[in-house]
Amino acid sequence: MAKEKNVKSFVLRIDSDTMEAIEKWAADEFRSVNGQILYILDQALKKNGRPPRKKP
Repeated sequence: MAKEKNVKSFVLRIDSDTMEAIEKWAADEFRSVNGQILYILDQALKKNGRPPRKKP
């Protein structure tokens, strides 16, 4: 995934079981937890026909 220049930070509350599952998934795919969450969100947006708009 390409690095974005304009990245926004926010707090995410997530239950411990879900966090553990994401941590394991991230480790299995050699990603950080943050990178894994971005990947999951990106895939969900694409699957639902809502990819992020690219700025010119």
